[in-house]
Amino acid sequence: MSPDRPAAVVVLAAGEGTRMKSAIPKVLHRVGGRTLVHHAAAAAAELEPTHLVVVVGHGRDEVVAHLAEVSPKAATVVQEQQLGTGHAVQVALAELPELDGTVVVTYGDVPLLTADVLQGLLDTHGAQGNAVTILTAHLADPTGYGRVLRGDGDAVVGVVEQKDATDEQRTVREVNSGVYAFDAVALREGLARLDTSNAQGELYLTDVVGHAVADGRPVGALAVQDTWAVEGVNDRVQLAALHRELNRRTLERWMRAGVTVLDPASTWVDADVTLERDVVIEPNTLLRGATRVATGATVGPNCQLVDTEVGAGAEVSNTTSYGAVIGPEATVGPYTFLRPGTRLGRGAKAGGFVEMKMADIGDGAKVPHLSYVGDADVGEGTNIGAGTIFANYDGVEKSRTSIGAHSFVGSDSVLVAPLTIADGAYVAAGSTVTGNVSAGELAVARGKQRNIAGWVARRRAGTRAAEAAAAAERAAAGAGKQAHEERSDG
Repeated sequence: MSPDRPAAVVVLAAGEGTRMKSAIPKVLHRVGGRTLVHHAAAAAAELEPTHLVVVVGHGRDEVVAHLAEVSPKAATVVQEQQLGTGHAVQVALAELPELDGTVVVTYGDVPLLTADVLQGLLDTHGAQGNAVTILTAHLADPTGYGRVLRGDGDAVVGVVEQKDATDEQRTVREVNSGVYAFDAVALREGLARLDTSNAQGELYLTDVVGHAVADGRPVGALAVQDTWAVEGVNDRVQLAALHRELNRRTLERWMRAGVTVLDPASTWVDADVTLERDVVIEPNTLLRGATRVATGATVGPNCQLVDTEVGAGAEVSNTTSYGAVIGPEATVGPYTFLRPGTRLGRGAKAGGFVEMKMADIGDGAKVPHLSYVGDADVGEGTNIGAGTIFANYDGVEKSRTSIGAHSFVGSDSVLVAPLTIADGAYVAAGSTVTGNVSAGELAVARGKQRNIAGWVARRRAGTRAAEAAAAAERAAAGAGKQAHEERSDG
């Protein structure tokens, strides 16, 4: 086994998280689009351990199902009773073969702890030949954390929890993050000697450090410079703070890679979003899930794109999109809603107040405004007039409408599926089309206009409409009389 590759990484994620005040297990709350436990499992997986184990407890069914989706190589073990961190590691090791090498222990609620930091811990552990190496941090306010105790020559001699610490020990600012690298033998032997003689009545993993020191085994520490890396989530205030910090780092990384973010304060980009060079993100924009934005595209202002693909040079403004594919040089918005299954071809347009669902819009086709396009195929270069409705649902089944290339649908039309309108066909404005239209035909499906003279005077007498109509008739009569007199004088 490579000395850089741990025998196991154990992620502790069994706690209830009562301070979250939530029906959702703490580790399933999200930061940057990923759950807390997803962040932890992803960082652990980058170390390529022989075994990756997540200890679950509270909300186990939900957590196990989620891990199967986001980290399928991770094994899960159940800590039936939360009897302390030492007990959790005991439960994990009991499910593994006897290990030889390094075991890393980390937590499921520390989302900014990266694989680089964990690798640094491993490197320090190996270079110093330690039995235990602790990841530590120096905090201005260490309240609530276990303190790292040092002796002669600055050697680590133990870790004491806040509740068990003396007043003098509580003045120590170097804190234990709870993340360790252990020699597997030292860990196994130390766990076997744990007891509950402490203020919490729990099996503390920190006591393994004391046993290693007592046995004369070398114990070291790596202090992180970036204290955010060891910040855990205990309540929603901390959740928001970590989300904000992760977003700041995400935006900074993309800006340094060639993306323009006009207002970082109002822009939120999830961890799994991909952006290419010369993308411009306008204010009040949220990019979530697996959204991808290609070179030269502009997104925003006021957009929320979830699992959406935006092609090169596209422009997307004031839009909400879930699972859509927006082609190169396409334009979307303003006030547009793209639902799953929507695909816009190159140079296509989904304009103002347009909603689309399961719609395939061909290259250069346009749906400029005020339309619903559901379960539809619209061919290349076709134009859909304002106010058109694709009536895709009959109350029992949904059906598709297919429109060919370079066709034209007039404004305020209703296309009742299932329906096929062939290439180069026209639909007259205001039509309700229920039958197929062949290539080159004009479909007219509306009643013949009939104007009934005097209807307002008879049926709406005394209304403002009647008064306005009467005034217009008098004015028209007067104008007619004047014109007649002018012709007579001539």
